[in-house]
Amino acid sequence: MSHEFAATAPSKVNLHLGVGEARSDGYHDLVTVFQAVDRRETVRLLVNPEMRSVVSGSVVTGMSTFFEVEEPHEDINHACNLAWRAVDAVVEEYRRQYPHADVALPAVKIVVEKPVFVAGGMAGGSADAAAALVAANAYIAHFGNAPLEHAAIERIAGQLGADVPFCLMGGVALGTGRGDELVELMARGSYHWVFINPRLGLPTGKAFSLLDDLRHNSASLVPHLDTSALSQALLTGDPAAVAPVLHNDLEAAAVRMRPQLRQLVVVAGEAGLRAIVSGSGPTVAVLCEDERHADAVLRELSVAFPNYEAFAAAGPSPGAALL
Repeated sequence: MSHEFAATAPSKVNLHLGVGEARSDGYHDLVTVFQAVDRRETVRLLVNPEMRSVVSGSVVTGMSTFFEVEEPHEDINHACNLAWRAVDAVVEEYRRQYPHADVALPAVKIVVEKPVFVAGGMAGGSADAAAALVAANAYIAHFGNAPLEHAAIERIAGQLGADVPFCLMGGVALGTGRGDELVELMARGSYHWVFINPRLGLPTGKAFSLLDDLRHNSASLVPHLDTSALSQALLTGDPAAVAPVLHNDLEAAAVRMRPQLRQLVVVAGEAGLRAIVSGSGPTVAVLCEDERHADAVLRELSVAFPNYEAFAAAGPSPGAALL
């Protein structure tokens, strides 16, 4: 009999993204406030126990992705995909913890349902990884000796990528370090968003490098590392109080790299309460008053920018969980 282990994880928006100076390891110190939103990725591990058993190496035999958004030109169904790496990492940790377990694990196929923009600044790939971690832990609990402790899953999440721990956690959190050192933040209310993607490539690493260059020539582009005003606004539960204190240090670099974003941010901001570039972009996040307002903003922006992709979502949303 075949088995399926499925989990979902949220995408995210950065309510605040403060970028510190470049570190010796090439990363930047970040101070960010994440909010998880209910546009969730789904990862399914399809297991046929009659397929070959695996005692070493990868248990993954293949991967398929079903896109609800524009499909990228490059193939993402390979061993470098974060979801594939997450499954392998859980199995590797299991084998490390139980080196003498006389259990061969059956092969799996990964199936990803992707409603989040690819490389859009919303952590869709990190959500895949978080969901894959949860699904893989259920898989080894069923076919192996025991599931991994949550602390081990959290450690693996941090090794996979800076946004993966938050997609695992969900809710609202303050992130420091690379953004992976998390503290839950108190937040009241629900927040409704429209996310619009102009279908422009915008490499994250180049955005950070350009911000460094821009800061050499502009005294106004100092790191914004104080989140106290935002933290206080989140306690009100009022989107109108949160809108003025949304901030993204990377927006200056994103707009310089892709000038089309300037008009999009202005028009979207006039339609909603406030619009900012989401993460490293190119997606623009538009905070709205409520669900009805978000639906109206989505319609307005879809007419104004008919060649862009857009959807509405709400937060905060829970972290990665089994289906």
